[in-house]
Amino acid sequence: MDYLRTLGSAAVSSLVQKSGLNLPFSLGSKVSSFENRTIWSLYDATKRDDSSPVSVFEFEANTPAKRNVLPLAKNAVRKLRTIRHPDVLKFMDVVETDTSIHIMTERVRPLGPAIQEWQSKTAPEREAWLVWGLHRVSVALTFLNESASSTHGNVRVDSVFISSSGEWKLGGFDVLSNPKDDAAVLYTLGGTLPDATTYSAPEVKKGGYSALKELPPAAADGYGLGLLIHFAFNASHGLPATAQSPHPPPTAASRGAIPTSIFPAYKKLLNPNPKARLTPAHFLELGMSQTAGDGSGFFANNQLVKVCAGLDNFNLASEGEKASLLKTLKDSAASFPTEFASYRVLPALISALEFGGASAATILPLVLQFGKNVPPDDYPNVILTHLVKLYTSPDRGTRMALLDHLLEYADKLDKKTVVDKIWPNLQTGFTDTVALIREATVKSIILLSDKFNERIMNNDLLRHLARMQADPEASIRTNTCILIGRLGPSLGYNTKRKVLVPAFARALKDPFVHARVAGLMAFMATLDCFDIEDIATKVIPSMAFTMVDKEKLVRDQAFKAMELFMKKLEEHAATMPETAGPEIEIIPGSSLTLNGGSSNNTLVNSAAGAAGALAGWAISSIGKKLAAGDLQSQMASVGASIDRPTSAPAPLNAKLAVGAGTVGSGIPTASPAAFPLTPTFSSSGNVPTRSLTSTGGTTSKSKGMQLGATKVPTSASIPDWAEEAAAEIDTPRGSNPWGNDDLMDVNADEDDWSECSWYG
Repeated sequence: MDYLRTLGSAAVSSLVQKSGLNLPFSLGSKVSSFENRTIWSLYDATKRDDSSPVSVFEFEANTPAKRNVLPLAKNAVRKLRTIRHPDVLKFMDVVETDTSIHIMTERVRPLGPAIQEWQSKTAPEREAWLVWGLHRVSVALTFLNESASSTHGNVRVDSVFISSSGEWKLGGFDVLSNPKDDAAVLYTLGGTLPDATTYSAPEVKKGGYSALKELPPAAADGYGLGLLIHFAFNASHGLPATAQSPHPPPTAASRGAIPTSIFPAYKKLLNPNPKARLTPAHFLELGMSQTAGDGSGFFANNQLVKVCAGLDNFNLASEGEKASLLKTLKDSAASFPTEFASYRVLPALISALEFGGASAATILPLVLQFGKNVPPDDYPNVILTHLVKLYTSPDRGTRMALLDHLLEYADKLDKKTVVDKIWPNLQTGFTDTVALIREATVKSIILLSDKFNERIMNNDLLRHLARMQADPEASIRTNTCILIGRLGPSLGYNTKRKVLVPAFARALKDPFVHARVAGLMAFMATLDCFDIEDIATKVIPSMAFTMVDKEKLVRDQAFKAMELFMKKLEEHAATMPETAGPEIEIIPGSSLTLNGGSSNNTLVNSAAGAAGALAGWAISSIGKKLAAGDLQSQMASVGASIDRPTSAPAPLNAKLAVGAGTVGSGIPTASPAAFPLTPTFSSSGNVPTRSLTSTGGTTSKSKGMQLGATKVPTSASIPDWAEEAAAEIDTPRGSNPWGNDDLMDVNADEDDWSECSWYG
């Protein structure tokens, strides 16, 4: 029962209850402005099978007066069902019973309220719209009068409707009749129409509707068209004086807002003599003619009429005619009625775009321009569906147009559409032989990146960008680096670590100066993407050489980048402890100082100061170690039974002998000639140390402090850092201690990135 209450019509509810019919529509609200103006009630409705908007005309024979006009309602159904024309109200379905009729048509609204709405427009806009509408009605009447050999008999404002595309549609077929039809209702029941006397022609007022049977079918409709013109341009005026007996001809003072170009033809339409009256066909011919002198060409010169004619014949037009029409559309788009632009012009352009009616580079901007007026809910079906299909086109002009205008529709695309339909075709642009396509493809990625899935973002896309960094075109390499920088924060953690530093470092080696600048700015923009260890060990070393770049532009940017990263390192270092614990064993009672007593935390501020501090540290350290060794020698000589310290070097098998001379207080020394010089470790200076060995024949049991008395093999005396230093010194000049592998990777977008834009 809830469903029945939503129908909004007692007749429909009764119909459903009694017949059990499954109606093809669901009624919505009633159009109140149309009520009691004809024998019909008009409802906005929804088609049941696809929920598309429709209109329903309802007739109920629930009163004696309504039952008298039931034949008119049945005639309307019969005629509307059989007569099909683009300018005639589109019939879709009907539900009939003995006392009610429901006709489902395309969604329309009455012309009367629409005319009132257009009163707020400028006079030229309103005139252009009205003339265009009258052209469509004239075409429909010409078809009925000549092709169908019938008389409409009910031409008035309430018989014309506005479709969803803004076009005027002729309806009101209640008394539409062919004089040769035995069931014709116009000649017998025409007078039962509401306000029939008001809109009837002079011959009808004089001899009744039966008089029309002997006249041409167009006679009565010509007069009705004249009255329609009057009420369209002068909606607030009453009937013209010529409609009353003795039917004087219209004067210039009675013209009102009727255009001067139409007024001569308007007077001929209202001629009281039906045989001399202008017919709708002649009126149409006069309006489309540009050689008939004054009072002609009012349709041919109308912009909306020309646009519709051009769109209808677009595929058959010459290239010059197509170009002229497209220019007209571009220049006049803002002046078109919204409905006309969205549902009349736009579908025709999309059709031409999809089937190659003209250059995509010319049509696509117009499609997007007219598409701005499409409601958001309709945009995917009206616009996006067709644009997505175009990505499959191999035509480079089409692809370039799609990418150039991607910004205008990218935000309306959903993730599934991008991943499944756009990306598979878009990625072919990376390998295109035309550089413009490759560059446009690179630039387009940032607009779609937020709709890529993980696989595309962290795998497929990066493979393409790796190749783009080696592109022959410098601008493409530069824009690729910019793109990688902007994508950086969106990449996965592991991908960032593997990709960003190599990618930007590769850009820093590019021969194109702006590519190197882009690499530095990309590093800066992705500052937060790097771990502190990576900054110290990878980022800064990768950028350092650019501070002596041959180009000042690069050098200046390099110093800014280094300052940014060094500041971050300093901030982190300030949070670290002063030491992580002792790393070497300190001899008890000794201390390690710099410059003979200054703390090892003392900092120096110059190269000379640093050299002096290092020399002082070395002398004091060696001196303290020798003093400790002397202490150990004396202790060992006094008490032979005392064990050696475990930290002392292992003794050699060689015998120690007392030399011929002494130094100081009886300490024996060896003769210099008896001790060959043996290098301690390989160095660039080849500085040797003296290795002391005994040559005497006797051995002293009490050992003095003798250099080399406890000599160990050279390999055992070299510390690890020395071996590493030696290996580094022995490295040939010109080699890269960081490795020679090419670095590659991608992404970034923050901080100073706002200064960086697409190059080219």
